[in-house]
Amino acid sequence: MMRAKKSLGQNFLLHARIAERIALVAKLSPESVVLEIGPGTGMLTKELLKLAKKVIAVEADRKLFENLRTIFASEIADDHLTLIHGDIRAYPLHTAIAGNYGYHVVANIPYYLTGEIFRMFLESDNQPSSLTLLVQKEVAERIARSKKESILSLSVKAYGTSKYEFTVKRGAFKPAPNVDSAVLTVRDISRKNFSTRAEEERFFALIKAGFAHKRKFVRKNLFDAGLSAGSIPEKARAEDVPLSTWLALSRLNGASCR
Repeated sequence: MMRAKKSLGQNFLLHARIAERIALVAKLSPESVVLEIGPGTGMLTKELLKLAKKVIAVEADRKLFENLRTIFASEIADDHLTLIHGDIRAYPLHTAIAGNYGYHVVANIPYYLTGEIFRMFLESDNQPSSLTLLVQKEVAERIARSKKESILSLSVKAYGTSKYEFTVKRGAFKPAPNVDSAVLTVRDISRKNFSTRAEEERFFALIKAGFAHKRKFVRKNLFDAGLSAGSIPEKARAEDVPLSTWLALSRLNGASCR
């Protein structure tokens, strides 16, 4: 087992059965192109290669990258796997995945990159068809199960349908994190909720303004930002306002700007 680096937020998955289950819930086909973030020891990569036509794996750790090149030399030679050394945040989705519209993202991601990963792919011009991510259990619950909203949960729901797939206990990793994890999927990803990019931008401006001060009611937060709160109740908190209302507000505020 390679030594995990704290600076990269590494927690290596120990159980092949869990890796297999992650690959299965991604619902890949023999024609699927998969982008894997941080393949690490290659445990999940092996399972993805069994199901997909092509896997593109981006690894930031040089030692892990070199180790993976040895483990998967045959798959790389057959062009079944493309292995890239680099930071996923610098990965050029427009060119590197060009022609692979409908690709799938599957990964055990570092916790500290969760929000950034969601934004990178959901807001991209080249959106994936689905995301299957191993994240903190609390994050997965907030997005897919909680009745209370957050900026992250609304941002994800605006683009696709989220589902809490299954829990992964902290003991399944080395080193073990301080919290349990869960596999979250986001499917049917698109911009169908936004008629224009301007409307999309207004939506995010609205939810950021609405959640700006947790102690204030949402109408007050929006008023302070110079935005209309529409028919939101006077005493409503931002976390109690559903996605449909935020989307309607983004259109309402757009109309008032004309």
